[in-house]
Amino acid sequence: MIQFNKKMRGWVIAGAIALLSTLGLSSSMLPAAQGDAPGMEIPVSKKKVSQTIRKRFAYTVSYNHDTRQPNWVAWTLTRAHASGKLKRGDFEDDMDMPSPKGTKADYYNSGYDRGHLCPAGDNKWNQKAMDECFLMTNMCPQTHALNAGIWNSIEQQCRTWAKKYGKVYIVCGPIFLNKQHRKLGKNKVVVPDAFFKVILRTGKNPQAIGFICRNQGATGLQKKDFVNSVDEVERITGYDFFSKLPDNIEKKIEAKADINQW
Repeated sequence: MIQFNKKMRGWVIAGAIALLSTLGLSSSMLPAAQGDAPGMEIPVSKKKVSQTIRKRFAYTVSYNHDTRQPNWVAWTLTRAHASGKLKRGDFEDDMDMPSPKGTKADYYNSGYDRGHLCPAGDNKWNQKAMDECFLMTNMCPQTHALNAGIWNSIEQQCRTWAKKYGKVYIVCGPIFLNKQHRKLGKNKVVVPDAFFKVILRTGKNPQAIGFICRNQGATGLQKKDFVNSVDEVERITGYDFFSKLPDNIEKKIEAKADINQW
């Protein structure tokens, strides 16, 4: 068996890249590292749902025309994207999404915030990303107490983790637990009972964590009080998160509910 030292391995890699270049290919087309499969953040639904999928510049949305809001929004947050200086955008109706759908007007005088799923704070790195995160198809009705409270705190924590680990995968969306719900505006946007967020980091010590927050205030509570395992979030929502992970890793990390591992 031929033994390759560090220098020889470098020659082999350089030669492979040169060959790709000769063939008109890019080194970015080489297989991704384990745990970083393309589309890692996209969940798989275990049940039939109303949805239209749209791939935006910085996130992917599954939009539900029955509830007039996303089923989920998923994105990859990198260290570079977790910082930026762009100002917040303005809310805009999504002309690319077919009706029925929620609009800005549905929220007027409703008592509910237009709550971002993919937050503005994750999109200050690029103007197109910022503009698209303010589309109404990235919004859900949230109480101001939740939106400005624990939900905002979890968003900030995700940016801290992205800076610490280099990259995290995030999925979040609404949860409907009851049979009857308040509906907002002319288009009858359904008010969720709660929201979920799941986060994955890959690498040498992969970890996953989930949060479930009721659509209400949380005075006196901390982030750790909302922690759930990803398995539990899957049970409640009917989605399979991070399904492109190797099964042995997925099973291990999705059973945990420990914020101290982060």
